[in-house]
Amino acid sequence: MTSSLAPLCAVVLWSGNTIVTKAAAVAIQPASIVFYRWLLAFALLSLFAGKGVWRNRQVVARHWSKLMVLGVLGMAVYQGLAYQAALTTSAINMGVLVSLAPLMSALLACAIAREAVPARTLAGALISLAGLFWLTSQGHPMRLFQQSLTPGDALMLVALFANALYGLLLKRWALPLSTWQQLQVQVGFGVLVTLPVWLMSPISPITASNAPLILYAGIAASIGAPFFWMKGVRHLGAPKASLYLNLVPVLVAVVACGVLGEQLHAYHAVGGGLALLGVGVGLRLKRVN
Repeated sequence: MTSSLAPLCAVVLWSGNTIVTKAAAVAIQPASIVFYRWLLAFALLSLFAGKGVWRNRQVVARHWSKLMVLGVLGMAVYQGLAYQAALTTSAINMGVLVSLAPLMSALLACAIAREAVPARTLAGALISLAGLFWLTSQGHPMRLFQQSLTPGDALMLVALFANALYGLLLKRWALPLSTWQQLQVQVGFGVLVTLPVWLMSPISPITASNAPLILYAGIAASIGAPFFWMKGVRHLGAPKASLYLNLVPVLVAVVACGVLGEQLHAYHAVGGGLALLGVGVGLRLKRVN
């Protein structure tokens, strides 16, 4: 699999998870679906990665603190806060905040890791940001400044910061474990962190109506998407990989049109086109002299 295809696969799976998240808001408590999905993911990962983790237990022991930080940031904080944020913020605000992820990742790489962010990466992020402002405001950007902030907006910003930091640390630490082994250990820490939150929150039982949501979140969104994302970050770096997140609102709009019967408008074409252009510009490598 090419380095550019891996984060694209992750974004496709996360876009599907956006539909699942909307359905889960009325079917299951946020803390319950977060815990169930990571518990399911850990159990499945143990079937084919558990032996490798056990063989490399000394490596895991040496790097357990870093693996714990990654698990907390990527599995517990980002995913948990995203579910909670969806309860108290609008779709317009969510779209704008998600579009800030590439810029946030690039600025973190520059400020914390002292990485020189290529001008093309920043330019691509800004182009995609403009397109997503147009898309999420339905062609009227001034509407965004008329929206009142909610607690969900603040939670989503914290979640996006955690995800950007996760990508930066994942690339910088380059731990000596395979992607599957590293993912299982991170998910294991995610289960440990979300367990007390689940116990202290209203617990939703698993039912016939929410079981499909848990299965998608626990398999596609918790195993498939993080695996592809980690592959992409390792090859492209966090700033470039994060550019693919600009495609999430575009893909969600396409799914909503095809599955939910919603209509596409001109602002979808303009905003989505700019988002795609930004990704293309940001991923173009400098020509080597």
